Amino acid sequence: MDYRNEIRLIRLPKFRKALMSRAKMRVLLALPVSVKRVLFHGRHYCPICESHIRGFEDFGYDRNQFCPVCSSMQRHRLAWLFFLQKTNLFDCNRKRMLHLAPEVALKPRLKCIPNMDYWTADLQDHKCIVIMDITDIQYPDSTFDIVFCSHVLEHIPDDRKAMRELARVLKPEGWAVFMVPLNAEQTIEDPSITNPAERERLFWQHDHVRLYGPDFKDRLEKEGFKVTVIKPSQIASAEDCMRMGLPIQDSIFFCMKKVS
Repeated sequence: MDYRNEIRLIRLPKFRKALMSRAKMRVLLALPVSVKRVLFHGRHYCPICESHIRGFEDFGYDRNQFCPVCSSMQRHRLAWLFFLQKTNLFDCNRKRMLHLAPEVALKPRLKCIPNMDYWTADLQDHKCIVIMDITDIQYPDSTFDIVFCSHVLEHIPDDRKAMRELARVLKPEGWAVFMVPLNAEQTIEDPSITNPAERERLFWQHDHVRLYGPDFKDRLEKEGFKVTVIKPSQIASAEDCMRMGLPIQDSIFFCMKKVS
């Protein structure tokens, strides 16, 4: 993010609180893993970095969110367990994966999977392999075996076009995983709202353009996907959800391409 823009946004309470949490996260990321495992040792468990920790750190106003060792958030740990348990991601067959807005905890683990042609993409992050506008993807139809898109679409004004583009570049036998914040009974959006303070008040973050509800599944289906909704209870017991800091209210939208 442009630091001048961060200064302008500092007046927003949620942004200010999240900024402090990101600073703490950066400090922890700079420490050696071995040191963090000793400092934070305890009964909880992060399935991504396989560390036993005393608990998960708060992020912004949200409690028990990120791992002090690898900085994984609740949703990242849920996605990782889903990949392990419910997909063919680790079967060592050759695949090409498109990972949008790659997370710091997941990127190093995904890129080292055997026989994985791993592509990262973002509109602004120049550390990614590709600078990509997901409403206008520069690749041919049926390019990728896997698409992973987590907490991205709530930032995209034309999310339906992005869904169509991601369906287009997914191979007929491929699969995609979508995750979004689910904070409403039904999706709420108003493209006329552009003020960051109003977006934070109505959509819970200054750069969100909508609040999604469970009807997110219907949007995906209308734009070219067959969708299965996976709940955390299908991946881990209630006890393990607590121990591993999983988001019990979240959903994973596991998608296959509709083939006419």
